[in-house]
Amino acid sequence: MKTTLITNVPARRTTWGRFIRRPAGVAGAIWLVFLVLASITAPLWVPYPPDAQDFTAILAGPSTAHWLGTDELGRDLLSRIFTAAAGTLLGSSIAVLMALLVGTGLALWAASNPRVAPVIDRCVDVIMSTPTMIVILTVIGVIGTNIPLVMAIFGSLISAGVFRIMQGQAKSLQSQLYVDAARVDGLSKLRISMRHILPGLSTTIAVQVALLFAIALLFQAGLAFIGFGPALPAPSWGGMIQSASGHVYDHPWMMVPTGVVLAATVLAANAVGVAMARPTYDPVPLISLGARRHRQSHSVNRAPVASSESAPRLEVRKLSVSVDDGPDLVTDVSFAVDPGRVLGLVGESGSGKTMTALSLLGLLPGSVSVSSGSIEWNGRDLAAAPEAELEKVRGHEISLISQEPMRALDPMFTVGSQLVGAVHRLRGGSRNEARETARTLLQNVGIVDTDAVLKSFPHHISGGMAQRVAIALALAGRPKLLIADEPTTALDVTVQAETLSLLRALIEDTNMAMVIVTHDLGVVADICDDVAVMYAGQVVESGSVVQVLDTPSHPYTKALLAADPHADTDVASRTRLATIPGQVPQPRDWPTGCRFASRCQFAVDACGEPVTLTVPFDGSASVRCIRAEEIAATGLEWEVASPGDAPSADRTRA
Repeated sequence: MKTTLITNVPARRTTWGRFIRRPAGVAGAIWLVFLVLASITAPLWVPYPPDAQDFTAILAGPSTAHWLGTDELGRDLLSRIFTAAAGTLLGSSIAVLMALLVGTGLALWAASNPRVAPVIDRCVDVIMSTPTMIVILTVIGVIGTNIPLVMAIFGSLISAGVFRIMQGQAKSLQSQLYVDAARVDGLSKLRISMRHILPGLSTTIAVQVALLFAIALLFQAGLAFIGFGPALPAPSWGGMIQSASGHVYDHPWMMVPTGVVLAATVLAANAVGVAMARPTYDPVPLISLGARRHRQSHSVNRAPVASSESAPRLEVRKLSVSVDDGPDLVTDVSFAVDPGRVLGLVGESGSGKTMTALSLLGLLPGSVSVSSGSIEWNGRDLAAAPEAELEKVRGHEISLISQEPMRALDPMFTVGSQLVGAVHRLRGGSRNEARETARTLLQNVGIVDTDAVLKSFPHHISGGMAQRVAIALALAGRPKLLIADEPTTALDVTVQAETLSLLRALIEDTNMAMVIVTHDLGVVADICDDVAVMYAGQVVESGSVVQVLDTPSHPYTKALLAADPHADTDVASRTRLATIPGQVPQPRDWPTGCRFASRCQFAVDACGEPVTLTVPFDGSASVRCIRAEEIAATGLEWEVASPGDAPSADRTRA
């Protein structure tokens, strides 16, 4: 297969390139830098002390002696504006910093800890309902006009709005597959928040800095305008505007210099924020590396890994997964996976496959949890294990290959940063050793130009290569069990075949166990040793691949195989593939009896009673159907019904 790669363009350089191409942003940045430098160095260059009075030049306009004119006491406006700028900018920066620290910190905490989120929400509601100006005036009445402290309190109050803005994005990022991958790699919640969630909020933070800075600047000027600014005779922009307002009719020029500087600073901050609020990378043309891989067989060249005779066995017993205060999503699921074997979880969308797989790693959504049953692994029950214990298992013993490789990789970091970091955390050693191990892992999954891939961002590589990188990430901690959630769904047929071949070779070399979630019976037949067919949250049939696919016992399995054009040698004589009427019922609508009965061609009245998973008389696969033996004895098959036909019992294929 020809591998494609995009020329590496560092994100930082691309962001800078976007910024400098926006004149308004550049102009705003120049003004802010000039204002900061001018205010810091004001004592060295201003022509007059800020409180020096010249009674011969009261309310004077611009002149060679006073470039911006004077006020009602003959004080130089230029000197006072730039002397006051330092305190004004500092106070606004304190408010912005406090608002971002508190608001963003609470948003990250709430996103990573669903249990504390409602408490934080209620506290934020209280803060947002509190009149900010009343609180600030009360504080000033108690502590006086300590501007840095007052602005810090103001920043804490407006952090509630920042929290509301950041919370939704943080929750969205928390649900991304690369966050689950980071949890599997062993990162703590704090490190995930700082490394993966916070960078994803950078664009929003840039915009909020600009808006908050403008709000804080105007708020501080407003306080000084009503007399709660720095103590006289110290200048402040709000105080100077208040003084100018008294002479708006007899000397309107006095309002212009300070008003223009204040407005220009607010506009400059907004222009910088808009210029920075852009994607951190540009799409660029693809450059082919060419077909440089030379493989003699389906498997790639790699050093064999000795198998472990004491490798643990996964055993799931009567597992049920439920929505908190809601219906079950998975009910009474049991299966086992031995070292070196592959179990396939197969079924329609909504059958509970992914929820079952995620429960093995404790990666269920915040409102979903294991309600009963056990997940036995290496002498531990993972279903009852605390989060700290699961963090020791994820990545080290059990790893995950996500369904969509592009979403499983963080777009903010290079492949090398993510892979080397995972190896360093899970295996220890130096960063150089981790980088060499990362190269080896990429070679083991069939990537030739490892250095180029390590330097690339996820959006620079093709989907097939991204899937190989995701597999390499899953192998970073030498896991003994690999969970693959539909690893070939988003790939074309050629890449699917190579991915399955790669996984098969890895299992043979490492003696890993593997659970693969899929809806593709071809994938099951290709790579799996055992299979569990799921429907409406239950396992309806399980056994070896040969047993289940060659001699299916459950009507649902028969229907799935009848709908597969490659599963029947007589397919050429059929004009239409089989279909299953209706759809998988919602968890809240599950019947007490057989959950497939409403769609089954062989259903009878007795199917309304609860059905257990039993082993039929001939010792074949376990099946959840009261008519399994009868159907097998009479040779009934799933019938290709005509459009509009309703399901009926005891019908045989023509």
